[in-house]
Amino acid sequence: MDPAGDAEVVAELAALVGPDTVVAPTADDLVRHTEGYGVEATAAARIIALALPRTTAQASAILAWCNERRIAVQPQGGLTGLAGGAAPVGPCVVVSMQRMRRIRELDRAASTITVEAGVLLETVQQAADAVDLLFPLDIGARGSCQIGGNVSTNAGGNRVLRFGMARELVLGVEAVLADGTIVDALHKMAKNNAGYDVKQLFIGSEGTLGIVTAVVLRLFPRPRSVCTALCGLAGYAAVLELLQQARSAFGPQLTAFEVMWPAFYRVGTLDLGRQPPLEAGHGAYVLLETMGLDPAQDPARFEAVITAALQSGTIADAVIAQSQRETNALWTVRDSSGEWQRAGFWPELSFDVSVSTGEIGALVEELDAALARRWAGLDVLYFGHVADGNLHVGVRMSGHSIPARQIEEAVYAVVAARRGSISAEHGIGTLKRDFLHLSRSPEELALMRLLKQAMDPRGILNPGKVL
Repeated sequence: MDPAGDAEVVAELAALVGPDTVVAPTADDLVRHTEGYGVEATAAARIIALALPRTTAQASAILAWCNERRIAVQPQGGLTGLAGGAAPVGPCVVVSMQRMRRIRELDRAASTITVEAGVLLETVQQAADAVDLLFPLDIGARGSCQIGGNVSTNAGGNRVLRFGMARELVLGVEAVLADGTIVDALHKMAKNNAGYDVKQLFIGSEGTLGIVTAVVLRLFPRPRSVCTALCGLAGYAAVLELLQQARSAFGPQLTAFEVMWPAFYRVGTLDLGRQPPLEAGHGAYVLLETMGLDPAQDPARFEAVITAALQSGTIADAVIAQSQRETNALWTVRDSSGEWQRAGFWPELSFDVSVSTGEIGALVEELDAALARRWAGLDVLYFGHVADGNLHVGVRMSGHSIPARQIEEAVYAVVAARRGSISAEHGIGTLKRDFLHLSRSPEELALMRLLKQAMDPRGILNPGKVL
């Protein structure tokens, strides 16, 4: 459409749902809404209108109008995604969920909370905490990411080991289809075998099959104790041994098991001006955390398990947090990837891959060998959740004239050879679309296209993403 046509779209949509709900984008809007986190929009991207619905009915009316006219719709949440799923790729109406921030219900008896898509993750956590419950999904962008985006990308984070990804935390969904149909599947039952599980169509589909407008989330008892330790180990074989010991000793209390390789640990401490909690020189570092319900007994039991692992030689050294301040300090090292620019590790090409937990040590060795064979001196950092099979890889691109595409092809080829996933928790978006076939069979891709065609026959929803 030409600018005159853009103005007509804005006028007609504004007349349909209100002049404060659909507006022409300002210069600031064009910057904010054409870029995902670290992902620039394509040259063809153009925002025709910015829609900010306050209700599901408004979102429905906007989609129905756009679908009838075959105008592309770009759903957006908190814009914290890492795969380009929220960045426009052509002319579109942006539908931002930022005004749908109502907590509809908190049901203590059912241990559920029903929230609209624009509610911040941190807001859900705080609402649960206020009634002595826990919403366990937790990622670094908690203060800016929105629940609708978390669900639409099937967010993971540090507690997947115990509580699962977003998919396991969702009981019900309300979503709007491309033609404006409102699908009310806001069920609160843990047991519901009445036919197909419709909510799964929208969880992890990145807004390509429908726009999530509300969700029912599971809540859990709030922990009374949190025990955290940082352990230094000889290498990945010892990491696996510690994981088995921790699983056996702590059972479902084991909440986090984060692994950092030496180069990552150095950047997260010394390169960022922090005193390392443990001395350098270990082959691997594990941040281990439990959540329990017995504050009188849990810390002593935790210390006993760590002490036994030290005595057996599984752990070479360890530090146990004695306060919330010390716990935060240990997690700061693990969460330091957001500070890499300050440490000089920037610009960076990042990967979010997965294989089975037992294969991650070998995967790191194979990636090191594959990258060193073609590009000597490349700086690569490894870290990850590991106990759930997730490995993150960071490659420093400054000072290198290597096309990012070649590195992507090299990394994903190694992952594909082990039948792993090119995206463990960040989604596909635009950045990984060309590599999706490495992790999905032709039959799976055909079924995904069939679903897309059935649910969005005119292809207006988040075009250019996933498939």
